Formats: sequence, structure tokens, C-alpha cells
Amino acid sequence: MQIGDKVVYPMHGAGVIESMETREIMGEEKLYYVLKLPMGNMTVMIPVDNVENIGLREISSPQQVEKVKEVLKEKPVKTQGSWNKRFHANLDQLKTGDILEVAAVARNLILQDRRRRISSGERRLLEQAKQIIISELVFACDMTAVEVENWIMEQLKGNSF
Repeated sequence: MQIGDKVVYPMHGAGVIESMETREIMGEEKLYYVLKLPMGNMTVMIPVDNVENIGLREISSPQQVEKVKEVLKEKPVKTQGSWNKRFHANLDQLKTGDILEVAAVARNLILQDRRRRISSGERRLLEQAKQIIISELVFACDMTAVEVENWIMEQLKGNSF
């Protein structure tokens, strides 16, 4: 990975590596990627030697975007149990950083909300899932956030719980 690369930071979304900086922390110098995340206008520093553990990855390819489309069109997965159990299962899926898992969470929660209002905790999780997927697809598809959100909703048409 290098300056200018578009990457995805799990649980935060997509951004651009703006620079690399050396910082001394607790007497040890480390090299960091400086990642600019447009969603939320946030800047994050990620240790270069910890990129794999963190799950930083490149933006999805056009083939991966097609798989996202397929996931959005699939029938939703019903999670049994309380909203708390569903919340934690969905949170675990988001933490993977895998766009297909994030798309499945967004699909399930959007469709669940259409059927029966989801809890406030699940609503926050839905907003986070949408932010993550939208931020990546903005870069992967060269579209605006509004266009991506409309595209996602178009894929969900006709899909129900």
C-alpha cells in the first residue's frame, strides 16, 4: 500500500492514504499510514506494521461489487433470539471488514425495519453498516453517496422478510 491508494478500514469505511509519518510513541519510532476518511471527515493513523491485524484492505473490484449486488438481492437471514443477540451477531459481521458481510447486515436490518421497527441499537448499527458500504462503493463505482444509497435500495426492491 502506498500514498494515494484507496483502502477500507473495518468498522470505519473507505478512505485514501494521504501520507506516511513516523511517530515516536513510548520511546519507539513507528511508521504510520495517515488515512483520510471522507465519511465523517475523519483522519486516522494506522501503524504500517499492524495493517494485516487491523484488516486494512484495498477497495473492492468491479467483480466484488457484482457479488455485493447478489448479496443485497438474496433473501434475508432471520436471526433467532432477542434484539441483543441479533445486535451482537450483526456487530461481529461488521467487524470482519468484508464488504459482503457488511452488505448482508445492511440488507437484513433494512428489511427487518420495513417489517417491524428495529431497536435504537440496531438502528445505529444499520447506519454504521450503510456508512461503511456506501463509503466503499463511492470509490469502487465512482458514484456519489446519494447515488450509491439509491443503488442499494434499488437492489432491495422486491426483497422482503
